[in-house]
Amino acid sequence: MKIDDIPKDKPVLIAGPTASGKSALALEIAERQGGTILNADALQVYDGWRILTARPSPEDEARAPHALYGHVPPSEIYSTGQWLRDITPLLGGPRPIIVGGTGLNVLALTEGLAPIPPVPPEIRTEGDALSLEGLLQELDLETKSRIDTANRARVQRAWEVLRATGKPLAAWQAETPAPMLPLNQTTPILIDADRDWLASRITQRFDIMLQSGALDEARAMRPHYDPALPSSKAIGATELIAHLDGKMSLEAAKEAAIVQTRQYAKRQRTWFRARMKRWVRVTYP
Repeated sequence: MKIDDIPKDKPVLIAGPTASGKSALALEIAERQGGTILNADALQVYDGWRILTARPSPEDEARAPHALYGHVPPSEIYSTGQWLRDITPLLGGPRPIIVGGTGLNVLALTEGLAPIPPVPPEIRTEGDALSLEGLLQELDLETKSRIDTANRARVQRAWEVLRATGKPLAAWQAETPAPMLPLNQTTPILIDADRDWLASRITQRFDIMLQSGALDEARAMRPHYDPALPSSKAIGATELIAHLDGKMSLEAAKEAAIVQTRQYAKRQRTWFRARMKRWVRVTYP
């Protein structure tokens, strides 16, 4: 699909694995056709980790309107439900160009979000103490088939819902209301990046992050770093903090972050292909 082929009167959705060029594509569409770029990435909402989460630079933000980037303090826990509430009033503004690698956010927008009650803090603490295997053992098969079982945050969320409500996550999802932005009212674009090309991009991008000040960013974020907080889940944060604490060389921190990013991209590609069959695929390179 070429940019000139994208209808100018429909919202655009852009999803794809990390480092695949989603933000650059969104910016090109906004500059050529107009619109506001709305963030759907679960980590780019947090203030502080601009470089490490690959948020658009101030220069890019000046080229087109952007929203929902860096607006959440790193000490807060920000859910998909909160993201939906924040994006709702923006959907009626200038033509939305919604971009991000967090598939759950985009699917909640286009397929609806189950009305799950809040989980009490004590249950979350109980879940924190369990291993990934321990959490998975208590989940039903239907729920496990719907989540990324290698993603602890997703697994623990499903466990917490079951523990707090007595009802599996899959059962809650069956009661999902109508979506705020049905997929057929959008132009949904899925970047299906070649594995080797993406692996090379990931390595190059982390080098650029370091050159752009990622280590200084980690130093500034050190007082706010807490492994239990979602804002601290930015890939590379733990490793760069460990380097600053003298527990890991910079080269080792870099290699560990690159490996984790490649593993994350693999999980994303698998998940997107399974859950986004109706999206328009754009193959890179």
